[in-house]
Amino acid sequence: MTKSEDTTKTDLLEVARSRFISELDRWCARKGVPRDDLDDQVVAARPLKSDEAIGNPERDDFPLLRGKEVLMEARYRGSIGQAFTSARGVYSGTLEGVLKLPLESTFHRAVLVSTINAVMRDLGLVEGTVHCRDAGPRDCAADLGRLMRKERPLRVGLVGLQPAILTSLVEIFGPERVMVSDLAGAGETRSGVKVLDGGRPCSLFESCPTVLITGTTLVNGTIDGLMELAFRFENRVVFYGTTIAGAARLLGLERWCICSK
Repeated sequence: MTKSEDTTKTDLLEVARSRFISELDRWCARKGVPRDDLDDQVVAARPLKSDEAIGNPERDDFPLLRGKEVLMEARYRGSIGQAFTSARGVYSGTLEGVLKLPLESTFHRAVLVSTINAVMRDLGLVEGTVHCRDAGPRDCAADLGRLMRKERPLRVGLVGLQPAILTSLVEIFGPERVMVSDLAGAGETRSGVKVLDGGRPCSLFESCPTVLITGTTLVNGTIDGLMELAFRFENRVVFYGTTIAGAARLLGLERWCICSK
């Protein structure tokens, strides 16, 4: 996405929703399909149990396994889209209803984000909307670390405490070249790196030319402030995870999610 006003001042999920609606209109026009055929379809969303979401990974320190978040799964015409969130709840309604949800609550934001992923997956507009399981998180972190090594940034920032990714980055760059911030884990020391307050990530963006950001920030609404910082300090931003799959395409954001399905 270009560095314009809507990347730094507007709720990016609102922008993504608007562009998603336009994308639906274009798809229907290309296919000669009435828009009502899409809007009337039922969307069902629910939080997955941890074993459904991530299987049996080799480590037990993922936020999902510690009960700090859940993976919301939306189904649309048999296609699946997912989004990490701290909100729990079940939703059933039409696509039209989802698109009219107010976005003040984290739960509604999670329903919208997971639904965008499911619908775009169904229409063939995006892939990688289902989280990896079992050894997948380890393999994904290793691959992401290797990609970062090829980029050779002076220092790497990680927004969102994804422990496997943090471990991989530290193994490659050393703890002195890695910074991490997280809303829930502030003050902890993980893999030799002190976790910064996720509510105050300015120093991370100021120090790290390249910043990896969890797509969960789209659901909890912190993405907007983070992109303001990236605009100010001219960081290269790479989002990771399934949560931001559809929105990354809609917003023109760089996303890596190597092992997603």
